[in-house]
Amino acid sequence: MIWIIGGTSEARELIDKLGDRTDYIATIATEGGSEFLNTQNIYIGRLNKEGMIRFAKNNNIDTIVDLSHPYAKVVSDNARAVSGELGIKYLRYVRSKTEYNDDLINLNSYEECYKYLSKIKGTVLFTTGSKNIGDFEKVRGNNRFIYRILPAMESLEICRKYNIHMRDIIALLGPFSKDFNKIMLSTYNVDYCVMKDSGSAGGTLEKIQACEELGVKPIIIGREDEKGFTVLEDIFSLLSPVLHKD
Repeated sequence: MIWIIGGTSEARELIDKLGDRTDYIATIATEGGSEFLNTQNIYIGRLNKEGMIRFAKNNNIDTIVDLSHPYAKVVSDNARAVSGELGIKYLRYVRSKTEYNDDLINLNSYEECYKYLSKIKGTVLFTTGSKNIGDFEKVRGNNRFIYRILPAMESLEICRKYNIHMRDIIALLGPFSKDFNKIMLSTYNVDYCVMKDSGSAGGTLEKIQACEELGVKPIIIGREDEKGFTVLEDIFSLLSPVLHKD
């Protein structure tokens, strides 16, 4: 049994290739992510390391395909550990980092980002999802913080929890073109745009280009280097005996 981790575009692509096969199961963290995957072979819920071990044993997993988001580090770390402990094959896809100019604000962590934001003045658009809204709000001060989030109930509930005004919420499913990003940036008179380096699949380059053309300062929260496959087709090739088995 193949275990596919992640509600990403890469996970959707693999599942589409599997077609009507049933010898796999995909896991995603939240209910909203199920819309991205065209399958009924799905488990919804967050799994810690112990939960992953139980899941792998209960479902007779022999191959883990980790297609989780590049910033879901804990998920990947736990999946690798489970693979080692249970002797399960582990295949990790790593999105290539975006190439950009040196004049951007490149930070190494969320902690560095909080510190930087505490010293600025202006309107900030966040395209980093809903997970860290509570921590961003701690350093907002008198600035305007606008959050672009997924149009999912769990994301909106987080905004509600931290009393984010409706006028400061953009609930849309990306990625977006450069021109669409420019519309959002200009409509809200944004001075800074905070983003993760989610690679081409996450539309990072289009965000940067939109910022550059409008004079908005891009703030990129970087990610650690990670070992894995950078070409998705290489993983498909390794799985081909499974994909083409009669």
